Amino acid sequence: MSFFRFIKSKSFFIQVGIAVVGVLLFIFILQWWLGYTTNHDQKIQVPDLNRMSLVDVEAKLKELDLDFIVIDSASYNPNYPKRSVIEQSPEAGDFVKEKRKIYLTLNPSKYRDITIPDLNGRTKRQAMTQLQSIGFKVGEFSYVRDIGKDVVRGLKFNGRKLKPGEKLPKNAVIDMILGDGKGR
Repeated sequence: MSFFRFIKSKSFFIQVGIAVVGVLLFIFILQWWLGYTTNHDQKIQVPDLNRMSLVDVEAKLKELDLDFIVIDSASYNPNYPKRSVIEQSPEAGDFVKEKRKIYLTLNPSKYRDITIPDLNGRTKRQAMTQLQSIGFKVGEFSYVRDIGKDVVRGLKFNGRKLKPGEKLPKNAVIDMILGDGKGR
């Protein structure tokens, strides 16, 4: 039997018909199964979790059948309550399906601690610039007898003298002890 004769035969058309019907049936069954198993028509609107504590977040998401994961603690933001949600993904108002995980970024309980650099012997301007660049605030200046005018001779925090290498929270106000230029 030649190839062209087979293509014109009745059994060839029957086999092509069976193949087409089989593929279409497979596609329709697959589409129905995916719609059923993926909850295609289900939508849950993500609530706004901003400024909520983890206890409140857990209760709110549990009633909506959603989960959450804390992915990070951002830099401390004094405008938000401690350990509250700063960011969430997906955003509030987006639609998700049940058991979806909401990724949260929390506000830490305080500013992170920063190491005090050794500024002894630096000028007032150099020391102020370095302290401000790493996140401290410069407070008051006090002077001691010293040969160097406006040369750093120490740092204080809340009246206590600081040593290089100590740690203080970011945004702490540091007072500077400077030389008056009248010493020997």
